[in-house]
Amino acid sequence: MTSRNTPTRLTSMIYRVRNMRLTLVMRIESNKSNRLLGLKQMLSDKSLELISNEVGLAGGKKDFKTPWMYKFLLFVLPVPFRAMTNIHYYGLEKIPKDSPAIFVANHTSHVDPFLKIVAAKRPVHYLAKKEHFESHATKVLMQSTGQISTARENGSRDALEKAVDVLESGCSMGIFPEGTRSRKTHAPFLQTGKTGAARLAAKFPKIPIVPISINGARDFMKPGSLMIKPWKRIDVYIGDSVTFSEWLSDTEGGNYSDQEVEVIISKDENEKREEMKQIYRKFTDQIIETLRLNGAP
Repeated sequence: MTSRNTPTRLTSMIYRVRNMRLTLVMRIESNKSNRLLGLKQMLSDKSLELISNEVGLAGGKKDFKTPWMYKFLLFVLPVPFRAMTNIHYYGLEKIPKDSPAIFVANHTSHVDPFLKIVAAKRPVHYLAKKEHFESHATKVLMQSTGQISTARENGSRDALEKAVDVLESGCSMGIFPEGTRSRKTHAPFLQTGKTGAARLAAKFPKIPIVPISINGARDFMKPGSLMIKPWKRIDVYIGDSVTFSEWLSDTEGGNYSDQEVEVIISKDENEKREEMKQIYRKFTDQIIETLRLNGAP
């Protein structure tokens, strides 16, 4: 009996050791692939309100409603789209189910917005350049899906204030931190991020930011082309979500305490503005790095 049980006991021990090692590696890899998280002490609601007010995006003070056509298309299109294409999603369980969210992703193809919408399983609204609203072919699509026209000459503030209306109405936003589709012809395609997503995150510090890394969309639909190659593989990786509140107090993120937030608010306007710019820049850079580590080419 002893000789028979010994291998079984040894095998069980080896399995437990291997399992412990695997769990440790997964935790390490998870930390490596998400530069947006790790906690110190959560900031108070007062500090978060001070930061939110400092962002200065007021919104239009009007309710935003998702057009019924968008809801209908979202009900009808995702299943055949996934059935007829070679698209693979990873980490769908990480997407918050009951709250609005800000979905951030890399951008190499016109198909990217739809990939995020299919992943989210809900309407996601985007800031679209006004040229899309001037062509009749795309104007109908933009308006029927509740996308937001933005004029480059007016700067990003007007667009972000419209985005505030979307989030305050309980809807979700999709942002491409790079600001536009990558024009690079060779990898790496990721560009330096713009700070619009960071400003929205700071305005709504308890809304989760969901990083989505898309790999292969460029081959699926080439830049400047409306032709798709449905057999081309696309991998979509959903990372761990994080709120601006969590990031701001995290030792590897903003690393701010309540006292340090009060110090920022007590500074004169120019100093405050510069401090906030630094916060936005650091958050944005870590978003871009998270997208890269999670698989964005």
